[in-house]
Amino acid sequence: MADSNSLPARLMGSGFKRFSLLPLAITFVVVVCMSLLATQLWMVWRAREVQLSEAARESANLAQSVAQHAYDTIKETDTVLIGLVERIEKDGVSDLELTRVHDLLVMRVAELPQLHGIFVYAKDGSWLVNSQKVLLTNLNNADREYFKYHQNNTERGPYIGPPVRSKSTGDWIITVSRRINLPDGSFGGVALATIDMKYFKLFYDKFSIGKRGAVFIANGKGILLLRRPFDEKMLGKDISQFPLFKDHLSKGPIGTASIKSKLDGVTRINSYRRVEEYPLAVSAALSQDEVLESWRSDVYIQFLVGGMLVLLISYLGYRMVNQINLQSKTEQKLLLAGIELELINETLSRLASQDGLTGLANRRHFDESLMSEFNRAQRGESSLGLIMIDVDFFKQYNDIYGHVAGDECLRKIGKVVAYSMRRPGDLAARYGGEEMVVLLPGTDLIGTLAVAESIRSAVQSMGVAHTGNPLGVVTVSIGVEAFFPIHLESQPIELVEAADKALYKAKESGRNQVCSAPSCLGHVTGESLSAFS
Repeated sequence: MADSNSLPARLMGSGFKRFSLLPLAITFVVVVCMSLLATQLWMVWRAREVQLSEAARESANLAQSVAQHAYDTIKETDTVLIGLVERIEKDGVSDLELTRVHDLLVMRVAELPQLHGIFVYAKDGSWLVNSQKVLLTNLNNADREYFKYHQNNTERGPYIGPPVRSKSTGDWIITVSRRINLPDGSFGGVALATIDMKYFKLFYDKFSIGKRGAVFIANGKGILLLRRPFDEKMLGKDISQFPLFKDHLSKGPIGTASIKSKLDGVTRINSYRRVEEYPLAVSAALSQDEVLESWRSDVYIQFLVGGMLVLLISYLGYRMVNQINLQSKTEQKLLLAGIELELINETLSRLASQDGLTGLANRRHFDESLMSEFNRAQRGESSLGLIMIDVDFFKQYNDIYGHVAGDECLRKIGKVVAYSMRRPGDLAARYGGEEMVVLLPGTDLIGTLAVAESIRSAVQSMGVAHTGNPLGVVTVSIGVEAFFPIHLESQPIELVEAADKALYKAKESGRNQVCSAPSCLGHVTGESLSAFS
């Protein structure tokens, strides 16, 4: 009677439990479904961002290749012009000298595939000498834009003019010219090198940029020299007022942005950069729609699968609600839910031991491992090594490049540190800020120093630019300690303090060094390591 009249028995008998748990069960099913949909939406959006980020990196690399190609091409051409101008100004334009120059120009054009021709014009625009096998003397180029530029400007640097059709061959060419001065400094003519536009076009055609991607090169005034896809009507077009020049290149020489083209209306992920030394700007762009095409296909599939999963969960929830009054079923579900929560907590516990930025173990995990390995080393009478790493001039790095770049720098160093762990028992962790540590069980001082030097060397070899560091690249200073813990005499903090003091010594001794309690090694070699044996 006592059991049958208890409060739980009465609630079950009256149907109150069914009434009270039904809204809760429905709410639970709705929350799960909404959470699933929200998670799927987040994953879809994240996948989109990753796709665009990868496309941005691809376009940036492509822009770098185009810029380097333009620089190399113009540099080789301009080098020829510099020598030619110097020879004309020094040796004059006698018939004998012009004959020698003609032979030289023919040879130069044969050597450099990009060259369409080399020409020298007198101060009135008449042809003095050129690279053609048969010299033409009845033509005049005083009306050309590049000739007028040098005639009216005393600057001696190279001038890259708009694309024109060659008077001699009718081919589309890009002009690179330099002014020739008379002995009194007045205008004496123009030395001109013409680059066959097909040379650039063939190079651009090698890139895989999709059907609506674009690559172009323009001079410093924003005059379009060449564009892929190729269109003769666009050659020489003024794009200085387009968003790329007006809003982006005006703010910095290098960058990436999503820009809607005023030429064809296509939105592209556009990486741009100015060419060093020469008044040129290049751009490499990938169509945003083409970049996201595969992502869209994946989205349709994911939403189809996700919708089916939501329907399945809804059905199961409905079944759960109908069976909610069966005590055995309810207890079983609660037990399963408890087990699932335990698994989630275990997963969260594992995640809590990892540093979110570098992927290494976090400080908490390190402290626990240090205590465990210290006790194990005491029992086994084995050596325990510790490496403490600090990024040199990291505050200056953040000040110069920003915290986003600083985080990326720490990720790269974290990968190097993680790669140094060669045994299952080794542990790499982020100690705090820009400091990282590596715990090496069963490793003496010689072995610990060797691992530390490999880390220091690998970080420097990455070549991450750092103008705030005297070496010009990111480096690290490393403190090292290793000893045999003695029971009831040694404490884990002693190992950390000793490595920290060694790190301080490394930074005081000039940074980019590996130091231990005995001394600093700088660049560790086999001979220097033997000094500690």
